[in-house]
Amino acid sequence: MNVLQVNKLYYPEVGGVEQVVQDIAEGLADSHTSRVLAARPRGLGRHEHHNGVEVTKTSSLGVVMSAPLAPTFPVHLRSTARAADIVHHHLPNPLSTVSQLTAGTGKAPVVATYHSDIVRQATAFRVYRPLLERFLDRVDRITVTSQRLLDNSDVLTPYTEKCEVVPLSVDLDAVDTEDPAELDVDTNGPIVLCVGRLNYYKGVEYLIDAMAEVEATLLVVGDGERRTALEQRARERGVTDRVRFLGYLPEPQLAGAYRVADLFVLPSIEPSEAFGIVQLEAMARETPVVNTSLPTGVPWVSQDRETGLTVPPRDVSAMADAITTLLDDDERRQRYAKRARERVEQHFTRDQMLAKVEEIYREELAAQ
Repeated sequence: MNVLQVNKLYYPEVGGVEQVVQDIAEGLADSHTSRVLAARPRGLGRHEHHNGVEVTKTSSLGVVMSAPLAPTFPVHLRSTARAADIVHHHLPNPLSTVSQLTAGTGKAPVVATYHSDIVRQATAFRVYRPLLERFLDRVDRITVTSQRLLDNSDVLTPYTEKCEVVPLSVDLDAVDTEDPAELDVDTNGPIVLCVGRLNYYKGVEYLIDAMAEVEATLLVVGDGERRTALEQRARERGVTDRVRFLGYLPEPQLAGAYRVADLFVLPSIEPSEAFGIVQLEAMARETPVVNTSLPTGVPWVSQDRETGLTVPPRDVSAMADAITTLLDDDERRQRYAKRARERVEQHFTRDQMLAKVEEIYREELAAQ
């Protein structure tokens, strides 16, 4: 099978969707011809190879409202899709949906993974939505990462019959054989960890506020446009002695951060956070999670009073109470930690995700 993955960006660009695309592309590379079409954030297009995957990156004038300005993308989609048996788009991505509508991909079945609704760009979305609906009308199958996302997305309501839930995953073999590096931080006291791009929907400001009521050290891993504002907020709240901004960490150091953490917190505040794959990374390492009750897959991945605690978004007091409750109760924290690993093993392994994706591909090919 020749499979083409289509996304806005690709490795080494960092992001949840980018990681999923890489996981699928590389996971299928041993048994199928696996290719990727993406854009560069800025600059001239080029061809690359990563871990057995051929990657075409189109030229881009830059990124506006999270979408690359890549005028040659439709041409590249049409040409790369000619040899494909399956074309797999990853949404939200206005660039690829419009390109699919204008350029087409021939006779190959089209699968789309709907990762999340578009929330922040509400005005632009009103203009784009009719095009998105035309695209979803035409695709052969839609996968969503959780039933909660499917149930709560009004965009998906007309298409439920061709939707199927395929949860995201974590590579347990990689986790169990990793060689974590030591961090240059004091890890003698309780450690709270937060990992992710520092953007508008992550809600890290509310976690910083909560740290004023928590006797622990918070490690913030990741970078983004809000980092400077978040560092200023920590100073204003008087918690700079308890909040460490570590920026982007390479894999060994990131593994070290997960390993030293007593608790993981995902404080996201908007439905743009549709799954929170970093929760799986923590749970795989037997770390309980405090997350928020978003109308997405977030509280389904790590479940309240089973693998951690769930609190309302933006509720600083509830978040502080949940963190303190778990840090003060070793037995409860360890019980949740064990269940967290078990839940990953039952529902979120890499092999399970790849097998389901491949099954969908074969079903669509057989239906042609």
